[in-house]
Amino acid sequence: MSVIQSIRDKGTWIIFVIICIALIAFILQDGAARKGSAFSNSSVITKVNGVAIEKSEFEEKLKMQENMYRGQGANREQLIGSVWNQEVEAAVLNQEFKKLGLVVSDKELNDILFGDNSPLRQEFTDPKTGEFKVDDAKRAFAQIKKSKNAEQIKMIKSGYIEPTIQNSLRNKYQNLLIQSVYVPKWMVDKQMADNNSIASISYTYHPYMAISDSLAKVSDTDINSYVKKHASEFEKTDETRNISYISFSAAPSKADSTASFNQVNSLRNDFAAAPDAAAFIGKVGSDLPFYNSFFSAARIQMTFKDSLTRLPVGGLYGPYIDGNSYVLAKMVGIKNWPDSVTVRHILIATSNPQNGQQIRIDSTGKNLADSIANAIKTGADFATLAAKYSDDPGSKDKGGVYDYFPQGQMVIPFNDFAFDNPVGSKSVVKTDYGYHYVEILGQKKPAPAYKIAYVAKPIIASNETINEASTAAAQFVSESKTSTAFNNKALAISKPVLTASDIKENDFSIGTLASTRSLVRWVYEKSTGDISEPTEVGDQFIVALITAVNKPGLMSANEARPMVEGIIRNEKKAQIILNTKIKGSSLEEIAKSSGTVIMRADSLSFAASFIAGIGNEPKIVGAAFNKAVQGKASAPIAGNTGVFAIKGESIAAKQSDAMAETIKQGLIQTRKMGTYRSIEALRKAATIKDLRASFY
Repeated sequence: MSVIQSIRDKGTWIIFVIICIALIAFILQDGAARKGSAFSNSSVITKVNGVAIEKSEFEEKLKMQENMYRGQGANREQLIGSVWNQEVEAAVLNQEFKKLGLVVSDKELNDILFGDNSPLRQEFTDPKTGEFKVDDAKRAFAQIKKSKNAEQIKMIKSGYIEPTIQNSLRNKYQNLLIQSVYVPKWMVDKQMADNNSIASISYTYHPYMAISDSLAKVSDTDINSYVKKHASEFEKTDETRNISYISFSAAPSKADSTASFNQVNSLRNDFAAAPDAAAFIGKVGSDLPFYNSFFSAARIQMTFKDSLTRLPVGGLYGPYIDGNSYVLAKMVGIKNWPDSVTVRHILIATSNPQNGQQIRIDSTGKNLADSIANAIKTGADFATLAAKYSDDPGSKDKGGVYDYFPQGQMVIPFNDFAFDNPVGSKSVVKTDYGYHYVEILGQKKPAPAYKIAYVAKPIIASNETINEASTAAAQFVSESKTSTAFNNKALAISKPVLTASDIKENDFSIGTLASTRSLVRWVYEKSTGDISEPTEVGDQFIVALITAVNKPGLMSANEARPMVEGIIRNEKKAQIILNTKIKGSSLEEIAKSSGTVIMRADSLSFAASFIAGIGNEPKIVGAAFNKAVQGKASAPIAGNTGVFAIKGESIAAKQSDAMAETIKQGLIQTRKMGTYRSIEALRKAATIKDLRASFY
């Protein structure tokens, strides 16, 4: 305010107005570039048949998925698409449920939540007996409701109640469809007859491969004509775009690798002389954190472990390459440890290291742990005290026991006590979780275990390497203002031109290029023929040329060519064969004119479409059962692999043990399985307005 007042006091309000106008213009321009008004307060991420999905609601679901799959390495970008598909599918189905009047009553919900197939089973099952503790689950739910904790109630609703209702509605809907399946008797009879029908034929065969591809060239006009005739197969609902691109590598050079080697090698003497490996690594830094405990050779996963385990205490190995780093290893210590241990313990928790939450005061935890240790020494039952006091849900109901576990599975103080002391040892052990009263119950297979410290430095590209690649990419752009210049320049500098097709507006990657969302945005902000500025993707700089904008509707010839070119070429070859190779009305005349021989196929099945030695030929197998060609040659037939002429020799019925009821149940089951595609059909029929690109 003082700045504005000063401007006013000086009478230069005009400048202030000009600045405001400039800011507004800038904001509007930025909003236009982002495909929306800067003053728009829209928070709708998608509309399904006019019903909005709010971004805030979508973000909540996305965060839940992130938390659920974080341990599996899934990232946010990967989950956005899957969560969006789930939400669209749910919206489509909920609209259908509403039309049909499908609901889940309170009683139904209660029966599911606390019934045999409860989603709460994992949390409320006795690990000893496998019994679902229904009363415990009900009490927990009632307690949460009474607490009026909005966050807890929200978590229960989104994590359990809403999914349970949704699954129940889906099951009801699916059951309606399944119960509607009906197979009439005539269909069963026909299926039985078809299954039992066999035919034998004589035939001539002129394969398409005998005609050169150069005689059957496929033009864009041919493809467009084919696409129009088969429009339903080539209809697109989404716009896609194609690009050509070249890359300039910014990966570490040989000089960069040498520099990384020298950096690690220069630490060799100091590392060897350092009395405290942990402190040294903390000082110089390492890509491999120091694990301040021991592993047996079987548990060491490092490269050159055979050489490492032969080092004496204080000995060094390296520098050597491991992955994308140079590593220097030092043997810190060697002990004889068991490879696995079983213990029982009681945890008195003082904090949760995962979220930093304090559970109880440290001194209180220590006093309680000491009291438990004294009580056990004087005869108190370990299992009873564990069930009453332990804060470890994984062991408290099992007498505090952890059955045989390997080295490194537990936090270091707990791990070291269990492996470094003899069976029968008991003690209070402090960890980040709190105080554990631990008793060692058993140990197996003692063997040498090693404590090894690693100084690891990544092989990274220098600024010179990165600048060289960036400069080369920028120079390429400056000399490639048109698509022709782009391709000519790439040829001149021997850069391969790569392609990526079917890029969608909400994609987060292009082809094999990961994390290219900014490039996808650029592709959709520009037009055919535009060339991008260098875009850094991983260890390379990409320069892209937009080669096609494929609008929704029928596929263009360029898009459809990979799918239909072979089909159209075979159609043209068939016409060449029909016009130039096949003459006569009998098989003998046709064979002579086409330079082929008469062959025979026996036991062709109406239920299949395979001809031995040739492949899948449904037209030919179908014609074999045509009574009009029994005993005489058919007209030439263009099949999948060549042109045929056939003469029917016989049609018969084979013996079969298949019962009518078995066939009927098979047909019913096939149609029931088909009902699961109903969601796909509903989604295809829905009007979906995808606005994700405005937010992500």
